[in-house]
Amino acid sequence: MTTTSTNKQHFAILDGMRGIAALGVVIFHFMECAITDYSKNFIGHGFLAVDFFFCLSGFVIGYAYDNRIGQMSAWQFFKLRLIRLHPLVIFGSVLGLLSWWLDPFAANTVVYTAGKLLFLFLCSLLLIPMPVMEDRYFNQFGFNAPAWSLFWEYIANIFYAFVLHKVGKRLLIILVAIAAVGIGLVAYRATNLMGGWGKDNTWDGGVRVAYSFLAGLLVYRFNWIIKNKLGFIGLSMLLAAALLMPFFKYNWLAETLVVLFYFPLLVSLGAGSTLSPRLKKACDFSGNMSYPLYMTHYAGIWIFANYYNTYKPGNGKLALVIIGGTTIMILTAWAVMKWYDTPVRKYLINKFR
Repeated sequence: MTTTSTNKQHFAILDGMRGIAALGVVIFHFMECAITDYSKNFIGHGFLAVDFFFCLSGFVIGYAYDNRIGQMSAWQFFKLRLIRLHPLVIFGSVLGLLSWWLDPFAANTVVYTAGKLLFLFLCSLLLIPMPVMEDRYFNQFGFNAPAWSLFWEYIANIFYAFVLHKVGKRLLIILVAIAAVGIGLVAYRATNLMGGWGKDNTWDGGVRVAYSFLAGLLVYRFNWIIKNKLGFIGLSMLLAAALLMPFFKYNWLAETLVVLFYFPLLVSLGAGSTLSPRLKKACDFSGNMSYPLYMTHYAGIWIFANYYNTYKPGNGKLALVIIGGTTIMILTAWAVMKWYDTPVRKYLINKFR
């Protein structure tokens, strides 16, 4: 935790942990293309990083806006959130369309008219779920699969602006408890907490964001910040442990416990930990890369999936491809952040002010 020039605390370690979670998502998406049996996948629980994102978002939104949303209109709040999030929604959609169009390994077994492609692209730009692309496994957003979580993030922001910022602590506890029951039911029914991305599990995403966003808000409202010296490395290892944990006989229960208790605890620890000066640059880089990496990587994942299905590379070559692909995605995210996202957001925020 550091202090900015405006004397407002900045939770740099939480930013850095978000980058670790985003990297976990990238590796998970690579690996699930090659090893479809998640119980045999070394990062088979990588999808839980999304629940960590939601929990962290609830904490950060509460911290950033609880004390000032009463002095702004709902539309002003939405504009600030759109400026923060939507430029990369647009960029990820463009990359997704290009990857569909230019993928050298795609079988192109499904034919789309120009009108349908344009319609699907506009839906992606506007974050309107449209799970109709059979060759993209009926993802909510065929051109940029991870955008499903941004859709639910926007819904959570809408609820915050109109309802949650007014909710007292007692009612917030009740809402968290109700959402916790929902998490348990979803995990038990589906045997996991992976849902939200496709047409057959749409509402699972709503349950996931409902609990984790509320839990993060609860951590902030009750000031459950645990002072500690685990630091960026120690807390990153604890976060990675959740994504790397093996599958159990009662896997649904293990995932439920991680989401209900472990991730809010990590947010609490991350907010209260001390950042070593020598790790500040690494932590800042990790945090800055997190959202661009999350929103741009899947164009490459589609190409990798088609490559893998075409050539079935051995383990050695597969490892090199994944390591090289991940490196390229990180560099791409850095370039997108530096030359697109940061300048665009700076321009828009200046116009807004």
